[in-house]
Amino acid sequence: MENLFSTYKIKNLELKNRVVMPPMCQYSVEKKDGIANEWHYQHYVSRAVGGTGLIIVEMTDVEPDGRITDYDLGLWSDEQVPALTRIVDAVHSHGAKVAIQIAHAGRKAEDAAEPVAPSAIPFDENSKTPRALATDEVKGMVEKFRLAVRRAVKAGFDAIEIHGAHGYLIHQFHSPLTNKRDDEYGQDLTKFGREVIEAAKAEMPADMPLIMRISAKEYVEGGYGIEESIEFAKAYKEAGADVFDISSGGEGQIAAWGRPGTHAAYQVPLARQIKEALQVPVMAVGRLDDPTLANAVIGNEEADLVQVGRGMLRNPYWTLEAAKQLRKETDVPKQYEAGF
Repeated sequence: MENLFSTYKIKNLELKNRVVMPPMCQYSVEKKDGIANEWHYQHYVSRAVGGTGLIIVEMTDVEPDGRITDYDLGLWSDEQVPALTRIVDAVHSHGAKVAIQIAHAGRKAEDAAEPVAPSAIPFDENSKTPRALATDEVKGMVEKFRLAVRRAVKAGFDAIEIHGAHGYLIHQFHSPLTNKRDDEYGQDLTKFGREVIEAAKAEMPADMPLIMRISAKEYVEGGYGIEESIEFAKAYKEAGADVFDISSGGEGQIAAWGRPGTHAAYQVPLARQIKEALQVPVMAVGRLDDPTLANAVIGNEEADLVQVGRGMLRNPYWTLEAAKQLRKETDVPKQYEAGF
C-alpha cells in the first residue's frame, strides 16, 4: 500500500516521497525588483535539507502589476532568472525537486496603480476598482504567461504550476461572479485558462508536468461548487494540465453561511472528488500537518501528493520528523543522523 514515503513519478518528475511544500508568499523582495534574495534561498533550500520531496516556489508574477504586493517575486525579466537558478541548483543538491507557481493577481494586485481584471468589479469595498482588460490585452496576458514559463524552464525547474485559484486572475476569468464579459472570454469562461495552459505547454519539455491549482469551491453567495469546478477542471485537463492542486476559496469576502471548514483535512474531499471525476493525479492541501493524517490521505488513495504549509513554516524538517513518527525510512543528512 502506498504511503507518505512511497516514491512517486509523473512524466519525468520522480519524487522520493509524497510530501510537497506548497507555494506560500514570503513578501520579502525588499528591493521590489521581483528578484529572489537570500531569504528565499535559505527558505527553500532548508526545506530540501529537511527531506521534502517537492518544493513549489511561491506565486511568481508575469508582470509588475500582477503582483499581490511589490514585495513579491516576478519572472517578467531575464534578470530574474539567475537567482532562481541558484535556488533550483541548491534544492537539487539536497535530493529534492522544485516547481514554481506562475501567476497574476488580477484585481487583487494591492500595489498596482490600476489593477486589471476580466470585469471592473472590485474585490471588496476597501479595494481599488480594476480596469477590465480589452480582448487584445487578454491575448497579450497569455503571452506574458508564456514568457514567464519560458524563463522558469530556463531556470531549471522540474515542473510548472499555473495559479488558477484563490481569486487571482485565472480564477477571476472562470468564475461567473467576476467574469461579466461579452466577448469570447466571457462566452467561454475557461478560454483564458486553457490558453495559458496551452502557451505554457508549448514552452515546456514534453516530459515536464504542468500542475494546475484551482479553488474547487467558492465560499460566497452565488459562488460555484464542486460540480462546476469538475467541469472547468475537465477543460483544463484537455488543454494539457497533468496534475491538479486542489484548494478552495479566495474569490471574495467570506459570507457567514459559506465559511470554509477549519478542521483538519477540510479540503481533502474536494481533492478526492476531482481525482475520481477526472482520473487525474491530485495534490491535497489544508491543515494536513499531522503526519498520521497526511499518511492516511495517501494510504486511502484520496490524493497522490500531500502539501504541508503551516507545519513546514514552523519546522523546515517536518518531513524528517514525520518519517520518525511514522517509522518510515528516509534519507537523513549524515550531519543530522544522531538526531534520528
